[in-house]
Amino acid sequence: MTMQVTAQAMTATLNGLGPPGVVIRHRVISTGDEDALLPSETLTLRTSALKVRRQSGAVRIVARQLLSTFGVHDVALPRTESGAPLWPPGFVGSLAHDASVAVAAAASAEHYIALGIDIEPNEELPPELVNVVTTLTEHEQYSADILQSRLLFAIKEAVFKATNPLDGVFLEFQDITVDLNAKQAFIRNGRKIKFAMCNAPCVVALAYIERKA
Repeated sequence: MTMQVTAQAMTATLNGLGPPGVVIRHRVISTGDEDALLPSETLTLRTSALKVRRQSGAVRIVARQLLSTFGVHDVALPRTESGAPLWPPGFVGSLAHDASVAVAAAASAEHYIALGIDIEPNEELPPELVNVVTTLTEHEQYSADILQSRLLFAIKEAVFKATNPLDGVFLEFQDITVDLNAKQAFIRNGRKIKFAMCNAPCVVALAYIERKA
């Protein structure tokens, strides 16, 4: 599969992934993306490896492209103490990347309280992680193919990103149970989080919390 075909497939998949009002885009991480980091974004990355700075630059290129669709241009997205990006007032969003692709999601805070996104290669989990990631309930509900894939992993990572800024709670994988049929994740603290997901050409999961009318 060529890079162009992969990029086209990702674009088509992500365009239909999010609920109304959530914009998602991606970028193939490329040489020079590290130069896209703005001064305030480099403060916590000065001692980081080039690979980390390049990935951080790539996701911020995507994020700024998303924000430009809302009329917000050239804004910095520095990291907070938790490591999550600081979005401009009036917006919520989330950033993620794997080794080669960066993705970002953004929406108006008028309609959404929080977003979380994760991307993983479409590969099996290492065998030793399957029982770490999945709960007993999930073992009873899903086939070995699903349990061994990175789908549940990605959904739980996205849920953590969406909820941690709100609750300030570090969630273990066992604290989250995923219902793929209902497209909801249930957290041990009582929260229910909606999500959307895809598994081709990469595994991408989006968790979102809508603002009630």
